[in-house]
Parts: sequence; C-alpha cells; structure tokens
Amino acid sequence: MWDYGGAMNLELYLMAGEFIDSSDPDVQAFAKTMTAGADDDVSRAVKLYYAVRDEILYDPYYAGEARSYFRASDCLRAKRGFCIPKAALLAATARSVGIPARVAYADVRNHLSTKKLIEMLGSDLFIWHSLTELHLEGRWVKATPAFNASLCRRFGVRPLEFDGQHDSLFQEYDQGGRRYMEYVAQRGHYPDVPYDTIIADFKSTYPRWLVFVDGCRSCGEKKAGSLTCAPRL
Repeated sequence: MWDYGGAMNLELYLMAGEFIDSSDPDVQAFAKTMTAGADDDVSRAVKLYYAVRDEILYDPYYAGEARSYFRASDCLRAKRGFCIPKAALLAATARSVGIPARVAYADVRNHLSTKKLIEMLGSDLFIWHSLTELHLEGRWVKATPAFNASLCRRFGVRPLEFDGQHDSLFQEYDQGGRRYMEYVAQRGHYPDVPYDTIIADFKSTYPRWLVFVDGCRSCGEKKAGSLTCAPRL
C-alpha cells in the first residue's frame, strides 16, 4: 500500500521547513547529543529514532489548533506530543545531521485505544496518523516514533523497534494476540507537515477533540498536556 515514488531531489528533504524546523538550535543540539558516537547515517538514524520515541512522551491531549502543536521544535521543548509533531521531530533531527527525511501519513484504527479517547474523538479511526521516512543507503525507510516504551508496556504492546534497514510500522496484533493497529489508507508523504489540510480534516472529523483540548487550556487547572485533564470529558 505504500508508494515510495521514483527518483527525487533529496535536497528538498534536507531543507528546514516551518514545522520540520531542522535549523532550530534546540533541535540541532538535541540531534548532536543523541547521535554522539555514531559514525554512519544508519547508526545516527537509529539513535535519533529511540531518542524521539522514548524521550518525548506520546500525549494525544497535548494538542490543539495552534501551529506550535505541530512543530518539531515545540514538541521537543514540551517533551511531549502526539504522532504528528513526533514524526516531524524525528525528521527535523535527521535533517540536522544530514539525513534526508520527510513525513508520511495514513489513516489507522487502533483497536486497543482507550474508551475515553474514542469518546473524545467520536471515532475509532485516527486520520492523518504520522510517521517518518528516512533516506538511508539509497532508499526510503519508514520509522514510527509515536508510542514511547513505557506507554507500550502499560498496554501490553511490544514497543516498535527500528534498525535503519527495515520499515518500522505498527503491529497488527499485540503480545496477547489481540487486534492492535489496522492501516486503513495511506495519505502519501510530504516535505513538511501539511498543516492547513490536516486542521481542516480534524475540524470536520473530530470537532469534540479540538473543543476538549481548548477547554483544558482554559480551565485553569492543568495544561492540555496533562492526562489528568481527561476525566473532565
């Protein structure tokens, strides 16, 4: 189902973008620190994958319409984010160390998603789920840094590994044999986050989600990033 495309100008995937802001000093410092000791692109890509996967907590409640919730550098400074900014951050850190990178999207069904999150979204279909594609050893390799290891352990799911040579996509079943992640449709790959299109689709598909996270920020109790806001739903 994945279209890798033909020959491309890789320079496009090394440039800093608005959301994949690889020129940001914090992004560059993070990438330099996390790739210390790695002497080739594959090793650097693997180190960056695990750094973004586990150092940045997955948090679907730390979200909103503001552009900052989709930007790599803001995700890094917040130390949390949902799949879109986490994928952008992996792409940004990769570009900052000279690895061409882009973001790709798919619609997925997470069969192990919490009832609370499904009620908030009004659907069990997660549109515009994001991952990163890294150009390594002459080809594009997929990496999915969304779910940190501690979160996976809570849900009995094996954390996604990445070796820089094989695609890292969510498993169809969890460790107990239950249905886990179902890829429903692909939305292609982009040199930067297609913010306007995503927001338009989110507004029409998940109106409750945007209202909820906005309410969290205005309630005066917790930031939207705090999972303790969730019981207010």
